[in-house]
Formats: sequence, C-alpha cells, structure tokens
Amino acid sequence: MANTISKDEILDAIGAMSVIELADLIEQFKTKFNVTIAAVAAGGGAGAAPAAAVEEQTEFTVILKEAGAKKIQVIKVVRELTGLGLKEAKDLVDGAPKALKENVSKDEAAQIKAKLEAEGAGVEIK
Repeated sequence: MANTISKDEILDAIGAMSVIELADLIEQFKTKFNVTIAAVAAGGGAGAAPAAAVEEQTEFTVILKEAGAKKIQVIKVVRELTGLGLKEAKDLVDGAPKALKENVSKDEAAQIKAKLEAEGAGVEIK
C-alpha cells in the first residue's frame, strides 16, 4: 500500500483529539468493524468465555461529583443536557454529588461525561 501510516502516527493523531472527538471515533470504529467494547476487552482465549457470560449493563446513571473550577460553564452544560432552568441547574451543581441523568444508554452517558469533563467537572457513571 502506498498510503500507509504507522501505529505511532495513529496514536499521535488520537492523542491530539478532544474527548468528544475520541468518543465519536470509538463509535465509528465499533460501527465499521462491528465490534463492542466488551468483545475487545475480552481479548479472546480462555478469558473470553467468562466475559461473554456476564450480562452487559444497558442503562447507566450519570452522577455529577463536583463542579470544578468553571462552575458557571458546568451550570450551562447541565442546563443544556437536562432542560432545567437556571436556578434548578445551579441547585443541582451546588448540591453535587447528585445524579444528573438516570437510565441512559452507554453512549449517551459517555457523551454527557465528555461534555462535563471538558468544562472541568468531576463525573461518574454507574
């Protein structure tokens, strides 16, 4: 192939991506190669059978652990994600740790986490 790139070049390109761009890349990778994160993590061999037997969690809760230094930006993101009014979003951020969204998909939880972490918030997914 005339147009090949090295693994190091791929890793450098991935390292330069934002969290949101990386989440999008992962989704495109999973779609193109028809894989799931659980299948990749299992790696094959003897460890694959026990990993496949575990039921994969389908609903997640996104928990805002702390607002971080950019509290106003975090409040704006919380408003965008939840549709809450300014006072309600501020109260949620001030009351951290609090559940921000419950029963969301793995992909939606990852996107929410990425948006909040981009503003410096501490986020946990359960």
